[in-house]
Amino acid sequence: MNQGKGLLAKLGRLQRFLLPPWWTEEEEPHKMSLRYRWLWVSGVLSALLVSLTPLVAMTVINIYEYQKAFEAEIQFPVQRQVSNTRRSIEFFLEERRAALNFIIHDNTFEALSEQERLTGIFKNMKEFFGGFVDVGLIDSQGIQRSYVGPYGLKGRSYEQQVWFDETVLRGSNVSDVFLGYRKFPHFVIAVKNEKRDGDFYILRATFNAEIFDNLLASIEFRPSSDVFIVNRAGVLQTPSRSNGPILSMTQLPVPPYSDRTEVRDVVDRDGHPTLVGYAYIKDSPFVLMVAERHETLMKDWITLRRNLLIFLIVSMVLITVFVLAGSRNMVTRIWEADLKRASVLHQIEYTNKMASIGRLAAGVAHEINNPMAIINEKAGLMKDLMMLEEEFPKKEKFLSLVDPILTSVDRCRTITHRLLGFAKRMDVRVETIHMDLLIREVLSFLEKESSYRNITIHLSFADDLVPIQSDRGQLQQVFLNILNNAFAAVKDGGRIDISAEPRGIEKVAVTITDNGVGISEENIKHIFEPFFTTKEKYGTGLGLSITHGIVEKLGGQIEVRSALGEGTSFVVTLPVQRREE
Repeated sequence: MNQGKGLLAKLGRLQRFLLPPWWTEEEEPHKMSLRYRWLWVSGVLSALLVSLTPLVAMTVINIYEYQKAFEAEIQFPVQRQVSNTRRSIEFFLEERRAALNFIIHDNTFEALSEQERLTGIFKNMKEFFGGFVDVGLIDSQGIQRSYVGPYGLKGRSYEQQVWFDETVLRGSNVSDVFLGYRKFPHFVIAVKNEKRDGDFYILRATFNAEIFDNLLASIEFRPSSDVFIVNRAGVLQTPSRSNGPILSMTQLPVPPYSDRTEVRDVVDRDGHPTLVGYAYIKDSPFVLMVAERHETLMKDWITLRRNLLIFLIVSMVLITVFVLAGSRNMVTRIWEADLKRASVLHQIEYTNKMASIGRLAAGVAHEINNPMAIINEKAGLMKDLMMLEEEFPKKEKFLSLVDPILTSVDRCRTITHRLLGFAKRMDVRVETIHMDLLIREVLSFLEKESSYRNITIHLSFADDLVPIQSDRGQLQQVFLNILNNAFAAVKDGGRIDISAEPRGIEKVAVTITDNGVGISEENIKHIFEPFFTTKEKYGTGLGLSITHGIVEKLGGQIEVRSALGEGTSFVVTLPVQRREE
């Protein structure tokens, strides 16, 4: 449950981050909200397009170039190692073939037919060259006339053997690996020499196929590389780690002939992409091959590509977050600037309206005061004349009529005086203000409504309340706005408490509390914002905004505490001495 609440709180913070106050229609009229939405969306899309397009393009190009470089990097070592191994095998075969050629041309058929002579030659070959298993002399009929080795092969006929025909035809031959009479994998190097009478004979040497294994093992390849030799039919001449034992068929296709080392991408019989380096061994049926699967070779490349993609994704996320935050901040500032501009325009309009009302009130008061002065003068004169005449008929009756006239004239004078004092607002003037008297003056404008609606107003002023230096007209406007809201909030028969007390020696606090409907926690955050109002039909949303601005301008603070159904308290704290700006 707590995790769910925590997730909801995080989602709420994310929503407030992504949906600023100008996004929802409740905060702004529909057209204004759409305008800021479009400004934010266009700003985000433009910034993302400008920032992410080069990043994505650069990453794609890097991946492509890195892949090409990586493939070239892994192909070159394979090509170099295959070339070096090819030269080693060709040197091995050519050296033994040259030795056999020297022996067959340096000795006659009769000399090589002597068992003792051939045994000595074979001993020297094994000692100086190595790798020889046996050696034999074969006549033109394919019969082995003399033989030195571990097998009893003297007198054997090789007339039907492929290597024999190849040697007769070409003068020398290196055979495939085969089993033959020995039933053991081996290959043959044979050379031919012709007699003076046109006949010929062949000197044949045998080598175990393991000699290739030893030769390949002496070359340093990657641990994951599969190095082997096949013949041109695809039969393995050496064991292969991934293709099978010797003399079985390779799973890879036999590559086309080339007189140089080649590296190619092929697919084996199981459908695995494989990198193959190969070289045809000169004057032999052998093809040297080095195979390695792509997933093994490209493991480092896959890691590098993954890191590049992670970098791209992280960069895109960070850029998107910063763009969203920056665009939100920019549009919010524009929104706030528009609100301030509209507020200033409305304040100017409000000030002009108040100035017009002030001038109108002054004219009305002046026009009322003139006839009132005449009425007061005439009524006073009538009273004076009646007082001079002791025998004035019905004197008491006339005096009872004149006195209410004079009292009413005096009351009219007081009302017009208060009206002029409140309306005289155009010129800012700092003066000494007794807070209790100021509040009573403001309440005098609302006494009829309070009496009509039976609203109880309770005043409480501290005995040590000191006068302050401030602008009377602006303070009158502040308290009149707050009291108007209080009167609108309470029901008939409600109660409003007004108190004033010092806060230390430098400030005075005025608290206005009503027992009205109260303000919700959601709305209380916005009551000082321009155009925010809960009075749907007749509210402008500027009263408390202007009040907040005036209080701050006068160097004070305004606070609000409220709860639905319990009422609202406004606390206005003002400095005793107004600081000059």
